[in-house]
Amino acid sequence: MKTLRIGLIGYKFMGRAHTNAWLKAPLFFDLDARPVLKVVCGRNETAVKDFAEKWGWEEIETDWEKVISREDIDVIDIALPQHLHYDIAIAAAKAGKHIFCEKPMAMNSAQAEEMLEVCEANGVTHYLNHNYRRVPAIALAKHMIDEGKIGRIYHWRAAYQQDWITDPSFPLTWQLKKELAKAGPQWDLNSHCVDLAIHLVGSINSVSALTTNFVTERPLAEESGSGNLKAVASGKGKGPVTVEDAALMHVTFANGAIGSFEATRFANGRKNRLNFEIYGSKGSISFDLERMNELQYYNEDDPSGYKGFKTILVTEGSHPYIGHWWPAGHIIGYEHTFIHAMADFVQAVTGGRGIEPNFSTGKEVIQVLEAGLQSANEKKEVIINQTTTQQ
Repeated sequence: MKTLRIGLIGYKFMGRAHTNAWLKAPLFFDLDARPVLKVVCGRNETAVKDFAEKWGWEEIETDWEKVISREDIDVIDIALPQHLHYDIAIAAAKAGKHIFCEKPMAMNSAQAEEMLEVCEANGVTHYLNHNYRRVPAIALAKHMIDEGKIGRIYHWRAAYQQDWITDPSFPLTWQLKKELAKAGPQWDLNSHCVDLAIHLVGSINSVSALTTNFVTERPLAEESGSGNLKAVASGKGKGPVTVEDAALMHVTFANGAIGSFEATRFANGRKNRLNFEIYGSKGSISFDLERMNELQYYNEDDPSGYKGFKTILVTEGSHPYIGHWWPAGHIIGYEHTFIHAMADFVQAVTGGRGIEPNFSTGKEVIQVLEAGLQSANEKKEVIINQTTTQQ
């Protein structure tokens, strides 16, 4: 069997999620190539070595440029914070490597556009890992929308809520610094929601938004845990929070629908809740990541007295991706979305075809997020011009 030799850049949260997926995908999906865990790269040699030994990577490296220059690497997997994506993706594409990249895609749409152009010029497969598209319930929702089950779409409503920084004593991690994160939940969390909105409803034409901060400075974090959600304070003073704590957007879609987005890290009791509702002329759909194996569906054509939302347990073999897993009624989890992504990516590479979402979609998402930040800053509606980019 053909092999795809993987070079993973990054070994923490996303590095673990990706590695698990590379290992599991060929065990549950009939792939045309077998992923090979060739080399993992990170700055801390000791930590990378421990990671490689635990997860089965053949080699380690501390210089990502050396990984990209290797002739025995077919795929560069970018599992790093967003401020590091651009340089690595550009170099990988120029070296002819296929790219599997975490979201958010980049720090601005100018970077996103160049990443797309270089990938296209060099003929490499490029995938942006908005993994929630590959939740079976969301894939089913897409299928139902495409079949016309809910008719003309009128409303989109989404919320992505977390609570990991509600304590003012939580340290100043990189996610709270504009130079490293670009923005707060508007960039990190809303990138998922905007991608899903584009996927399920369509392109977005205009944005009106507001952002706010609840805590403006925080204790400096210990360097060793500066990117960890369990970071601890260093005891060396405080620093300013330079991104927003919460964001709200109202949008218009090209098809005439209207929508709203809430993204916050100050929703106590919500660890990682992504919820969306779609209302149409023939019916409605609702999804909640905290109940990710379920899809709520309302059918306007049901007879009087029997109308109401019903719960579809998305575990049947006929449902998207589920036939590769367990008997009906046996649920799957968050990690499976990455496995589905890896399986689709391998087939796209070996089949010489595209995959979505990719850097083209990623650029569109970034433009919406930028428009939201601009709207909040200038206190006005922003019309999105898909032909322009921001630096």
